[in-house]
Amino acid sequence: MSPARVVIVEDDRMLAALNATLVDDHPGFEVVAVAHTASAGLREIEHHRPDLLLLDVYLPDLNGLELLRRLRAMRTDVEVIAVTAARDLETVRRARVLGVRHYLVKPFTKADLHRRLNEVQRALSMTAGDADLDQRAVDLMLGGGSDDAAAAPRNLSASSLQRVAELLDGAEGDMSSAEIADALGMSRVSARRYLDHLATIGRAEVAPRYGAVGRPENRYRAIRR
Repeated sequence: MSPARVVIVEDDRMLAALNATLVDDHPGFEVVAVAHTASAGLREIEHHRPDLLLLDVYLPDLNGLELLRRLRAMRTDVEVIAVTAARDLETVRRARVLGVRHYLVKPFTKADLHRRLNEVQRALSMTAGDADLDQRAVDLMLGGGSDDAAAAPRNLSASSLQRVAELLDGAEGDMSSAEIADALGMSRVSARRYLDHLATIGRAEVAPRYGAVGRPENRYRAIRR
């Protein structure tokens, strides 16, 4: 099976070159083009028809998600890994709506990227045939086959992140960082960091609750796939 073709759209030239090296280090992928603006990226995508797009959100001429919206409107079927510093909830939500199943927050490691590439590779291999899919294969293709909670950043514990995710998934409603902390025996600061990470990767949503006095309290609710 030939390597999957990849186009990288990243305005930081040094980071684009580094990402290209990391992708080329994976035996299942090859970078066919690198673009530093959305307009250049669109031209490269139309020319190469890649299997995978590594897409930054903050581009000088157009928001990366707007570029993706235009690609979807053109019926361009391409897997996407968002590689970006954007971590606000609205951006993550928009990315999910546009079919982004893999979202890497900068900075990240080679292992982080290769984990996403492995997931994309498995999904692409399933589209190569016409056989019926089992539930696991369907989940993987629709973005539910990988455990985002387990892919914790270096400054977070994967096991603790998994515990927070499972507690939030099992809750009937929303929860605060204080409630999570009390239930799991961790500090409120730590609980908030894990909850914010779950929100960043699209596993939770956060909304402020305003009381009679004082600052509003953030409440977190699981986004169930």
